[in-house]
Amino acid sequence: MKKLLMIVNPNAGKSQIKGKLTDILDTFVKAGYWPEVFITQKSGDAMEAARLRGANMDRVVCSGGDGTLDETINGLMQLSPEKRPELGYIPAGTTNDFAHSMGIPADMVAASRIAAGGEPFALDVGWMNGSYFSYTVGFGAFTDVSYATPQDLKKVLGHQAYLMEGARSLGNLKAYHMRVTADGKMYEGDYLLGMVSNSIRVAGMTGLWGKNIEMDDGLFEVNLLHLPGNLVGWGDLISAFFVTHEPSEYITRLKTSSIVFESDKPVDWEQDGEFGGTWSRVKIEALPHAIRIIRNKMSE
Repeated sequence: MKKLLMIVNPNAGKSQIKGKLTDILDTFVKAGYWPEVFITQKSGDAMEAARLRGANMDRVVCSGGDGTLDETINGLMQLSPEKRPELGYIPAGTTNDFAHSMGIPADMVAASRIAAGGEPFALDVGWMNGSYFSYTVGFGAFTDVSYATPQDLKKVLGHQAYLMEGARSLGNLKAYHMRVTADGKMYEGDYLLGMVSNSIRVAGMTGLWGKNIEMDDGLFEVNLLHLPGNLVGWGDLISAFFVTHEPSEYITRLKTSSIVFESDKPVDWEQDGEFGGTWSRVKIEALPHAIRIIRNKMSE
């Protein structure tokens, strides 16, 4: 039988995995896998399990939120490419942006069938200042909502908890002065939000992050939201970004494989829905086809 490591975050989302684990493992065994289960106890455990055990496996499957997926990918990326196993994902978080982008269903047993028998997809992985990310990094407006929302509130209210935290943060909006360099061009300004993503959906929202998004093209989508100087500008920004998705003088959009952000003061960054560190200089690169992730055979 083939060997499979299942990494489980039991506290992700509303802890639904606790009632599904037997059915999920049964799915793996019937698909010809001998599963080994690791239950995470604290932050960093998923990364260590993937790093220490991944090279001995035919497939690694993680179950948790986007943060658990981020940790697992960070662990697998520490393995040489020839020893890096395929990765399956069973979403168990609150928003599950990455799973939505990959066409992986929220139903855990259905997702386990894909993890066991789906097709491998050569996913681009991001690199930021020495660590890896699966689909997004950013700074500024609302980027801290995911990790700032109390875990207990997430379990009780689910996605509504994020909306409440986002509404609360409206009163704390501020701009960050940044020098941004990509493809030989420099952009400088006061930005409310800077987001680098490789995903159809971020923060539960689709359509905001760019058009013709491909997660295996070696390019990331970049969105920079400029600080408007008056109420009319605010109206134009909100309409262009959230409603029409049309070009605006207050939004800089580009696609790039490498980008550098520099600020005079350290800025907090988000990485796959978790705190990504405080930096005054950030370099981000796309690593093409770095992870073979299992998705639905019908996904395109």
